[in-house]
Amino acid sequence: MNVKWTLSASALLFVIGITACGGGGDGGGSASSGVATGTSPAFITVDPSGKFAYAANWGSNNISVYTIHATTGALTAGTAVAAGTNPNSIKVDPSGKFAYAANYGSNNISVYNINTTTGALTAGTAVMAGTNPASITVDPLGKFAYAVNWSSNSISAYTIDSTTGALTTGTAVSAGANPASIAVDPSGKFAYAANEGDNTISVYTINATTGALTTGTAVAAGTTPTSITVDPSGKFAYAANYDSNNISVYTINATNGALTAGTAVMAGTNPASITVDPLGKFAYVTNRNSNNISVYTINAITGALTAGTAVAAGTKPVAIAVGPSGKFAYAANEGDNTISVYAINTTTGAIQ
Repeated sequence: MNVKWTLSASALLFVIGITACGGGGDGGGSASSGVATGTSPAFITVDPSGKFAYAANWGSNNISVYTIHATTGALTAGTAVAAGTNPNSIKVDPSGKFAYAANYGSNNISVYNINTTTGALTAGTAVMAGTNPASITVDPLGKFAYAVNWSSNSISAYTIDSTTGALTTGTAVSAGANPASIAVDPSGKFAYAANEGDNTISVYTINATTGALTTGTAVAAGTTPTSITVDPSGKFAYAANYDSNNISVYTINATNGALTAGTAVMAGTNPASITVDPLGKFAYVTNRNSNNISVYTINAITGALTAGTAVAAGTKPVAIAVGPSGKFAYAANEGDNTISVYAINTTTGAIQ
């Protein structure tokens, strides 16, 4: 879930990104040693088994493949595979058999089969999306995929073939202005899109049979929300607001998916993406222009965030992922073409 931004003339153009964390400033701690990736990595994800990680490289138009060491979390690079133009997001389905990349520059979605022994990717048939797909996600049952289209202000819906992973295009629905990120709740009943252009979060109900989206009532976010995530309990949602340097906090209505805003918390400079650990205890945000990661503890009753100690990242971190064990975190650093690797203290949430 995640985006980067660069200024071109007077226009702010979407490129890639990741979340920011609490407190602002340069933060404490020290950066972990990074491993090389492609050019301008825009997104990082970990497969459901926790054995493999994948990075979408905006500048080199490919996907980096890594094997994860089960004890240390260290990454070993495998063979990168080609994507479309400017891949900005990648997601693995819940079965761990398929992966999907949103290609911002070629307006399509790359489809891959995963070798579950080695993690290697084999390309299938790409499918068209809207204009400038910025983010893609898969529902918890692996039946449907959704991509937000930044320039056509829409969400493309797809049905997933459970045998081949192929995507069949369904009916697109309108989003807000310049949707940059999309998330589905753990029940698979609701979807949420962060709209950078009008500072809102769109709310949708998912038809469990067809995957079709029905639009609900959008809610206000901060300035330029770039990333949206839902916690594993399905009770809370969080949005990283790139230009107001804060994180919006929402409570989710379990019946209709409606969002009720709580108290926003400060992040670092230009938070680009946010994620929550698998137990729903901690949240992590990459701050692109303070080169650090904010760490938060989540109140299990209210969803409120309490900021911990930020830690250094590489240059311009734009995306972050936590493995399914909750023991390791990975940040994609767009400015120096690396992936930072962190160990998580599962009691405090601190990373190092």
